[in-house]
Amino acid sequence: MASHPAGALAERYVGHTRVSTQALTSTAQGAAAKVLGISPGVVRATWADDAGSLALSLALPIGIPSLNRVLRDPQLVSGFGGTVWDRAHAAKGAILAEVSRISGSQLSRVDIRVTGIRVQDGGRVR
Repeated sequence: MASHPAGALAERYVGHTRVSTQALTSTAQGAAAKVLGISPGVVRATWADDAGSLALSLALPIGIPSLNRVLRDPQLVSGFGGTVWDRAHAAKGAILAEVSRISGSQLSRVDIRVTGIRVQDGGRVR
């Protein structure tokens, strides 16, 4: 048997490799959870074709400090990464990069709809 470089052998295999929608959805849920510090189970993800790229839409709650704590210490909002809008807006790029890196898919955009809040005290979600 002749010796073949690994690349030459790989080129001989034909067919398609596809990443399922469910795999992409799980990846998006995990990335959003990691970036925003929430549970992947509360993240809803849907996909759309955007001129050959993938557009990701997320619906999720976001963690905030309790309002009583914010009243006592208004700087706490900054410590949490800013306002809800600021944090969701900033998360888009990080989520896009993480999903693209893990899945190898080309994403055109990430849309985030904040559906609720989770009160966080000391890093714990209530």
